[in-house]
Amino acid sequence: MAYLDHAATTPMLPEALEAYLEAARDVGNASSLHAAGRCARRRVEESRERIAAALGARPSEVIFTGGGTESDNLAVKGLFWARRAADPARTRVVASAAEHHAVLDAVDWLACQEGAQVSWLPVDRTGRVEVDALRAVLAGHGSEIAVCTAMWANNEVGTVQPVEELAALCASAGVPFHTDAIQAVGQVPVDFAASGAAALTVSGHKLGGPIGVGALVLARDVRCTPLLHGGGQERDVRSGTLDVPGIVAFAAAVETAVKAREETAARVARIRDELVARVTAAVPDAVLNGDTADRLPGNAHFSFPGCEGDALLLLLDAQGIACSTGSACSAGVAQPSHVLLAMGAADDRARSSLRFTLGHTSTVDDVGALVAALPAVVERARRAGALKAARS
Repeated sequence: MAYLDHAATTPMLPEALEAYLEAARDVGNASSLHAAGRCARRRVEESRERIAAALGARPSEVIFTGGGTESDNLAVKGLFWARRAADPARTRVVASAAEHHAVLDAVDWLACQEGAQVSWLPVDRTGRVEVDALRAVLAGHGSEIAVCTAMWANNEVGTVQPVEELAALCASAGVPFHTDAIQAVGQVPVDFAASGAAALTVSGHKLGGPIGVGALVLARDVRCTPLLHGGGQERDVRSGTLDVPGIVAFAAAVETAVKAREETAARVARIRDELVARVTAAVPDAVLNGDTADRLPGNAHFSFPGCEGDALLLLLDAQGIACSTGSACSAGVAQPSHVLLAMGAADDRARSSLRFTLGHTSTVDDVGALVAALPAVVERARRAGALKAARS
């Protein structure tokens, strides 16, 4: 199989797998007071220190969660609730229109269930948030805003956002800024303190760690109302028994991915550039989406005119090639990419897209397999699309 869907999940790094197996052999609840519990607690705190060091944060700012979706929900809802509790006038959420559904749906839920007002920040044709739009919202509604959120790098088209500029604008207005950095960590430089963000989301399985563990990096002076109530773990922000082996493996993955980032990114970018060149040559009317310069090194996102993305995906899958039409979390739902629509693309272009993403196990052979299969797959998908249109 040619695996070209690393943005959905990437294979565990050897260091993370080894760390998981070693920690899983021992028993102990990190909240217990006996020796086994203290040993488990020590593993958790050492992991917290390693992740904090890799991400430019203090250990006390790292809050372990069950993954990226939980972390995003905790940040968006928790910051909204805490800020509104401190000042009932703060009922507005500001969010990029091209966010992952973990953020989009959390914002929509606040609007429907909590009466939140929402200001959606537009993105330009490359998928980059329009900074002037945020400046205008802050000027017009600064005292009403509970939280602002914009991802570090887009999960579909790979465009890297001007996070530091966005965070600085929010800080000047006294508004906490959250960024979903799930796709960014291990691919581009990520420094929590230097970014100026109040909260940052990271997930294990996107960077070579296990599925089901992540973190919300939350500045020490930022209040966040918990989603879960129980034992009061993790600064009383995220209750629940800690997954010690998962956390240990997560820390090993973060540390390894960040340490090897420059070398891995350079290698993956070379493969990505070859993929882009060869796909463009094989299918001349294919459209590369996203920023051509400031994008994730492992991301190549194309629209194929006259095709349905789902049809292309399934036809490629039959040839042993794994890719995606966008976020794996919304896969199987036949709808145009909300990211491309936000970028101003027409509906048919937004339905005809495929995302190819590379990672630490990718090789040029993966590109060769894709290019060998792609022209025939595109032609078959176009014939199917034309037949469907003729019948409708």
